[in-house]
Amino acid sequence: MRRLRVGDLVQVISGKDKGKQGRVTKVLAEDDKVVVEGINVVTRHQRPTPRNQQGGKITKEAPLYASKVMPVDPTTGKPTRVKSTVVDGKKQRTAKSGAVIAAG
Repeated sequence: MRRLRVGDLVQVISGKDKGKQGRVTKVLAEDDKVVVEGINVVTRHQRPTPRNQQGGKITKEAPLYASKVMPVDPTTGKPTRVKSTVVDGKKQRTAKSGAVIAAG
């Protein structure tokens, strides 16, 4: 069971965006990275192509290591570690406070 899923609210715990919160938009499991909206925004210079006539500067979110973010506890609003528990025969991700972390 993965610690992070698409739609989770996470908080950055280290780096230039430390303390900021955002939702996970993409999980790159093979690289152990995640893309979070509004976090780690980079500027790329795009040359005009037949698909993109305009070109110019494009800002987008770059992936960051999953170890730099922690899920936010739904009850306290603070970053928390995740454990998995079995409820009614189903595995669920649970915050340390006991609250169930639901994706999205």
